[in-house]
Amino acid sequence: MSKWLLRGLVFAALMVVVRLLQGALINAFESSALIISIALVVAYAVAAFIWGNIDGRADARANPDPDRRGDLAMTWLLAGLFAGIVSGFVSWLISLFYDNLYAEGLLNEVTTFAAFTALLTFVAAIAGVSLGRVLVDRKAPPVQRRSAEDDRADTDVFAAVGARDYPDDGSSAEGAQAARTDQIGTTVTSPRESEEAGTAPTTTEGRQQP
Repeated sequence: MSKWLLRGLVFAALMVVVRLLQGALINAFESSALIISIALVVAYAVAAFIWGNIDGRADARANPDPDRRGDLAMTWLLAGLFAGIVSGFVSWLISLFYDNLYAEGLLNEVTTFAAFTALLTFVAAIAGVSLGRVLVDRKAPPVQRRSAEDDRADTDVFAAVGARDYPDDGSSAEGAQAARTDQIGTTVTSPRESEEAGTAPTTTEGRQQP
């Protein structure tokens, strides 16, 4: 199961429970409806904050280099959207049979209320992620990061190997020149040069031509 799906399912169920408690408590204590609603929303946000803090700590320990850490922002954004839409739909469905649950129409539940749930979940969780990473980074040793000079150093190693296998210094040039000279010395003697020397033309093996 994906990380965002697991978190989305948990917080969708939690939001449904929060709304059920809200309806029951407001019916019992109508004068304290505002306080009850705020307290339940804060409790929901604290739950998202705690889970986000756990995620941030675990990610920071697994990846000391901040550049190599996971994208928890996208994880929690998807989880919040999923939780908002699913909890809105389920709450609307329950309100058809349970009058104490206060729910709007289906369209409002899966749009307006879903957006509120997604935003609340995302903000609280990312705050927890950030705090968790900061707390781990404060106690962690400095991270040795790779720089452009390190990449060039790796390239220089391959360049050194190539230079060793294919030297291009003066000695190799002199060797190539000597090889060409030897090759020229073994070529066929022209007839004119042979007549001037008083000998018959020769081949590379030194045999006289007829």
